[in-house]
Amino acid sequence: MSEGTDKHGPSEEAILTALRNIQDPDLHRDIVSLGFVKDVNICGGNVALKIVLTTPACPVRDQMQRQAVELVSALPGVENVNVEMAADVRAHSPTRGPRPVEGVRNIIAVASNKGGVGKSTVSVNLAVALAKHGARVGLLDADITGPNIPTMVGLKAGHQANIGLSPVERFGVKVASIGFVLKPGLAVIWRGPMIGSGVRQLLHDLPWAEDGDLDYLIIDLPPGTSDAPMSMAQEAPIAGVVIVTTPQSVSLEDAAKAVMMFEKLDVPVFGVIENMSYFLCPHCGQRTDIFGHGGARAAADELGLEFLGEIPLDAAVREGSDEGVPVVERDPDSPVAQVFMAISERIAAQASVQRFSQDAALA
Repeated sequence: MSEGTDKHGPSEEAILTALRNIQDPDLHRDIVSLGFVKDVNICGGNVALKIVLTTPACPVRDQMQRQAVELVSALPGVENVNVEMAADVRAHSPTRGPRPVEGVRNIIAVASNKGGVGKSTVSVNLAVALAKHGARVGLLDADITGPNIPTMVGLKAGHQANIGLSPVERFGVKVASIGFVLKPGLAVIWRGPMIGSGVRQLLHDLPWAEDGDLDYLIIDLPPGTSDAPMSMAQEAPIAGVVIVTTPQSVSLEDAAKAVMMFEKLDVPVFGVIENMSYFLCPHCGQRTDIFGHGGARAAADELGLEFLGEIPLDAAVREGSDEGVPVVERDPDSPVAQVFMAISERIAAQASVQRFSQDAALA
């Protein structure tokens, strides 16, 4: 690991011992035993090393870097410390089940059992948020009969009708939707085997990894327990599902049904997001719980799931969707964009925990 050690500098062993004090908050182990510390280089009092995390969206990335610098700097003989932060997203690799999607390391599905909860808006903004963290991200619109992702990313329906479907890069995300090849006003009237065939082609026939592997493929599922979600679970190894709901009791009941469906399909559920959680007046700052508040958190607790966060009802989110520029891209410093960024970090952490749990089970 060490490229050179001067007798007046610290030993590599001392450096690694110091770094064992840094714990990964999600994996609950120190970064040395996890194998995150790479390329330790010692030249006199100068120390350089690299910490390779499991996701570029790690919420404690900067904290770990500061801790590493402080711990190594405190060692006798150390004069300068350079800690480079990097990430290598591990691939979800189940030992059985559907065949992997070539070039995709982790598939994360966004689902609900009820329409109108803002699931597609959440999917788009989460994908852009992960890309802004530095991840390689794809976004698949799996709502075969009602695709609306094209509008949300500023692409006209049917713009690939004459050339064939392929992913298009928007805001650092590779996006694909059957809406790209449907001319305006043309409806898709498919059921059963036709839906399954369409899902299969979207997953396995598109060149997702043409420019390198994707760390995450976000799949926007249609609402309900219909053919598309079931086909998706049968056609691809999904690392985990994110359930989107609103605070009303009727939405929460439907969210519980969605959780039950994925459990029966043996697909892990990463957690629950409460969308349209509250309204913050842009003029007076007063908060109003238009649809109630806190129900999703209570439902997550009852179901034994992670509560991933609450997204406020904000006109900027709707405007971004209508204009084809997601709010995370349009106004990245806004409070609602920062909420999406934080939720994307929690989802990435869940994917990392899932991967390490697989390794532990196989050990």
